[in-house]
Amino acid sequence: MKQISILVPHGAVLGSIEGPRLVFSEVNQLLQRLGRPPLFRVQLVGLTPETPVCGGLYNIRTELLIGDVARTDLIIIPAVDGDLSRALDVNKDFLPWITQRYRQGAEVASLCLGAFLLAATGLIDGRQCTTHWAAAHYFRVMFPQVQLVEDRLITDEHGIYSSGGAFSYLNLVLYLIEKYAGRDMAVTCAKVFQIDIERVSQSAFVIFQGQKEHGDEPIRRIQTYIEDNYQEKLTVDQLADLLALGRRNLERRFKKATANSVVEYIQRVKVEAAKNRLETSPDNVNEVMYRVGYSDPKAFRVAFKRITGLSPSQYREKYGRARVPVA
Repeated sequence: MKQISILVPHGAVLGSIEGPRLVFSEVNQLLQRLGRPPLFRVQLVGLTPETPVCGGLYNIRTELLIGDVARTDLIIIPAVDGDLSRALDVNKDFLPWITQRYRQGAEVASLCLGAFLLAATGLIDGRQCTTHWAAAHYFRVMFPQVQLVEDRLITDEHGIYSSGGAFSYLNLVLYLIEKYAGRDMAVTCAKVFQIDIERVSQSAFVIFQGQKEHGDEPIRRIQTYIEDNYQEKLTVDQLADLLALGRRNLERRFKKATANSVVEYIQRVKVEAAKNRLETSPDNVNEVMYRVGYSDPKAFRVAFKRITGLSPSQYREKYGRARVPVA
């Protein structure tokens, strides 16, 4: 029987504790109906017997403290909320315990913003990790030694897993169930909990806002210029001339400040505008393309799919406003 230790950090998000517990427990119940023994022993493990979560709205009674767990097979690190630096500080006693259990053979999975606790252990230095797209900038600032792949829904490297934002943690739970209990059981759980098991990317959910929390004021001006003039044909040389900078100097400073090249930033701003029009306007795809400053249909579709993971038509079908018949 696999021992699963779901951590209960101070300030955790309740759903990312209860969700995995429910799904893993469902596997045991399904096996019982088939006359087979349970596969998982699921326990809540904390630093204190009672732990406040969700900003103090709830308290969770933990079954075990970390000192009671000498070995385990899988550690689940749920999402935390609020100030992430404070969350790391109040939960720092988890870090050496996670590291020790991993070195003894346990696997570790972080859910959403639980990636911050995982990264603080040092176990994923130089490795890939994903987290909620909205926290990508803060993650890069706090853990530059980790290779963040924010478009990915799941990462799996050397017995360490991570999941993207919010309820996508359920996809990681299904991924682990498939690994431990087989594809058929994972598909059954997907049907019971109505989870889209085939999702592999969170790109379609990303809202690009541009990273402006940096100290390079000229680069902020260029970002604003791009956002105000995205319908135009913008070039790196044109933008460099606006600041009286050399092209290479602009590229270097822009990448350092925003984590995007100038061309990537322009494309992301244009695609974000296109997404908005596809969601809210009756314009066809070509009309949307022209309105956001593209003239080449192939280039537009390639950029759109690379950034969102969907074609413009697929995006509209998924997120466009339904036309309500007028009586």
